[in-house]
Amino acid sequence: MKIVILDGYTENPGDLSWEGFENLGELTVYDRTPLNDDDEIIKRIGDAEVVITNKTPIRKVVFDACPNIKYIGVLATGYNVVDYETAKSKGIPVTNIPTYGTDAVGQFAIAMLLEICHHVAHHSDAVHEGRWTSCPDFCFWDYPLIELAGKTMGIIGFGRIGQSTGRIAKALNMKVIAYDEYPNDAGKEIAEYVSLDELLAQSDVISLHCPLFPSTEGIINKNNIAKMKDGVIILNNSRGPLIVEQDLCDALNSGKVFAAGLDVVSTEPIKADNVLLKAKNCIITPHISWAPKESRARLMNIAVDNLKAFVDGNPINVVNK
Repeated sequence: MKIVILDGYTENPGDLSWEGFENLGELTVYDRTPLNDDDEIIKRIGDAEVVITNKTPIRKVVFDACPNIKYIGVLATGYNVVDYETAKSKGIPVTNIPTYGTDAVGQFAIAMLLEICHHVAHHSDAVHEGRWTSCPDFCFWDYPLIELAGKTMGIIGFGRIGQSTGRIAKALNMKVIAYDEYPNDAGKEIAEYVSLDELLAQSDVISLHCPLFPSTEGIINKNNIAKMKDGVIILNNSRGPLIVEQDLCDALNSGKVFAAGLDVVSTEPIKADNVLLKAKNCIITPHISWAPKESRARLMNIAVDNLKAFVDGNPINVVNK
């Protein structure tokens, strides 16, 4: 069995092993593959039966040109890079990795929030630059410092990651409320479920953890921002298009939104003209919530298990049944 990994570098820049895949077949790994070059994608897949991708798109033209494909494995939770309906019509299962980064992503959401509240990196840099040495007082701070205890965190999308974030927020003595179309008992132990409008009105901090669907695309827009408290903090390490970026930029610059912590944007890598790059009080990180080594190792193991299950005739985590 020939296995091709089209863009393995972000999953494994050298600190993990591909051995699990090597044990299952003849493996070829490309660090990166041009995303918009179907001819090159087709060339690299060749006559391989198994294709593993992270962000390299597998479009209909690729399926049509590579009739040997029997299986597509996505090294991520989101699988919209694959034309899974075409795959389904050809009897090709597409699998994803549903639950590898729950704790890491929740942790990162809170890390962005704490950075907004304390600007730890900035103040450490100021000390190393000598500003504390020359300070006439025993302390100084350049930004408002915020205590979170007693404040309300509203979480939009209260699945595994949202609940993980909520548990940490509760440990910080925050009140946690949540909006989700499918409330469950596990969530009720952490948060009070409310309507979206109630969440927007009550929250001091709003954290996005919902999937990107037509119903959630642009859920943070000027109309919903107008329903929020003045000085709200917004966090997003879910999907970039959940936010109308110009609307958030305007709200940050006006002070309606005090600060934002973003690990995702509408187009990645971020474009040089993205309006949020010049917005006030906007932390942007390069989509790394998922990337601790422990999380990536878990992803690798699940990806290998997905392929093993397919080989054994009992595929799991199939998104296009």
